[in-house]
Amino acid sequence: MNKGTINVSVENIFPLIKKFLYSDHEIFLRELISNATDATLKLKHLTSIGEAKVEYGNPMIEVKIDKKKKQLHIIDQGIGMTAEEVQKYINEIAFSGAEEFIEKYKDKKAEDAGIIGHFGLGFYSAFMVASKVEIITKSYLDEPAAHWVCDGSPNYTIEKHDKKERGTEIILHISDDEKAFLEEAKIRELLVKYNKFMPIPIKFGTKTETLSKPKDAKEEDPAPTKEVDNIINNPNPAWTKQPTDLKDEDYKNFYRELYPMQFEEPLFNIHLNVDYPFNLTGILYFPKMTKDLNIQKDRIQLYQNQVFVTDNVEGIVPEFLTMLRGVIDSPDIPLNVSRSYLQADGNVKKIASYITRKVADKLKSLFNDSREDFEKKWNDIKIVIEYGMLTEDKFFEKAQNFALYPTVDGSYFTFEELSEKIKDLQTDKDEKLVILYASDKEAQHSYIETAKEKGYEILLLDSPIISHLIQKLEGEKEKVSFVRVDSDHIDNLIKKEEETLSKLSDEEKESLKTVLESIVSTEKFTVQLEAMDSNANPFIITEPEFMRRMKEMQQTGGGGMFGMGGFPEMYTLVVNTNNELVSEILNTKTQKKKERLVNQALDLAKLSKNLLKGEELTKFIKRSYDMIK
Repeated sequence: MNKGTINVSVENIFPLIKKFLYSDHEIFLRELISNATDATLKLKHLTSIGEAKVEYGNPMIEVKIDKKKKQLHIIDQGIGMTAEEVQKYINEIAFSGAEEFIEKYKDKKAEDAGIIGHFGLGFYSAFMVASKVEIITKSYLDEPAAHWVCDGSPNYTIEKHDKKERGTEIILHISDDEKAFLEEAKIRELLVKYNKFMPIPIKFGTKTETLSKPKDAKEEDPAPTKEVDNIINNPNPAWTKQPTDLKDEDYKNFYRELYPMQFEEPLFNIHLNVDYPFNLTGILYFPKMTKDLNIQKDRIQLYQNQVFVTDNVEGIVPEFLTMLRGVIDSPDIPLNVSRSYLQADGNVKKIASYITRKVADKLKSLFNDSREDFEKKWNDIKIVIEYGMLTEDKFFEKAQNFALYPTVDGSYFTFEELSEKIKDLQTDKDEKLVILYASDKEAQHSYIETAKEKGYEILLLDSPIISHLIQKLEGEKEKVSFVRVDSDHIDNLIKKEEETLSKLSDEEKESLKTVLESIVSTEKFTVQLEAMDSNANPFIITEPEFMRRMKEMQQTGGGGMFGMGGFPEMYTLVVNTNNELVSEILNTKTQKKKERLVNQALDLAKLSKNLLKGEELTKFIKRSYDMIK
């Protein structure tokens, strides 16, 4: 038996490792299974090139619990180690990394700690949960097996062992305060979380499998059963295959495997596959979206060589795509001590840029290949595309080829198509293209109808970030203005050269304004007299575009004036000086009748704007009944 002391400058390294890694101590199992996988894949490589003269066979990794002995075993059939290699890799290399680790991070918090793999500490994460660790290992080379034991101090023993099968067995003597890791349910949970798609089959216990009944069996006879290995992972997930080898159904099945509790089918998927200038594979799915900006994010899973790392992919995936679902796998993403938080890195930026481009290219091909189908899906995916246009300039440029602008009548245009269709009617006197839009077909119905009578095209833009997006579009496009249909009366929405003359003189207008301002609440309404067609409504309530847009932008986060979201609602009461009712209000002698006519006309305008509620609505109904008695 050889005894030794691990050469470290600190008296006892294990409490320090435990301290730094404690915030994520469950990762020990992932690290040990990753090591077992690496050992198995190395053997596969050596046998394939003829360097290892052994049979590779069908190796698996086994995880076993021995509750009585308080032990957890991780067994592989991989490359194994000689006693010399144990000395080198376990006692020397890992601990030189440990020294560096402690020197670098002794004054920092756990979450600042560096990379496990970089420091060679993957194996030593076992001491986060174990009071003693044993390694029993036999190399693929014709050498005796070795047995290494360490009790969490710098002292270890190493001796020969009678193990005959190639591979390594790690035995963890679980600490009293970590007994949870002797529970079958806990270990299964961790295996499914981290190792569900590892490339080597992982056995955890057995399960009962029902077999087919023999032909001569009676109906009441129970079906025969047998105990089989319980393999908890899928070693060949869809993203590791070539897109040409997968059908639509394969992608849908994999989606169900990733999200077993998700019952809606994804709308479509994007298969990522790049090997230069970095390695990245994966499949992203567009789920059915809602207008809710607080959509559940963190649904994309990040893997490193099929080992689960995190579902917080911020920084790798551009923010607008974090609403998608799926898997990204890359060995080129630098990760910290718990492999759970990204570090700022040039590769990561390139990866984000690649994913953005790939998503844009896929959307463009879907649009080109089946526009009708793309239009049907538009409402379910637009929030992602609009958010991308708003936040990523490169995506904004590419989106010009497929971003759609739906009308209130259910037609869909690209920006170029829309501009061409409306340029003759909707260009104002300053040569600016005015794009009219509504955000609510029902609430803005009367305004939409008035605009339609003029032959104008009205878009339906109803996502919560639309105010931000049209602000960006106006900045990017020359001589383009977006105006909501209820932001002014129809003749002011798109100003032409010709002006309608007013039937009222300047004196009469002044008098009318004084009357109106004495009856209408000037805290809520600004009175504006306009000469319009005599058939147009006498009173129209509008909401100034700029103020309303700034409020909306502030309410959905940034972009607007500070505090604008808390401002009181302000509207403009546009009064048609050419309407007969307005003349009657001006010429009515009794104040009571004036008030009744103004209030009735104002309430009708409020009703049209969906503003008449509560006590005001009750008064309006009573007044209306009184007027028709």
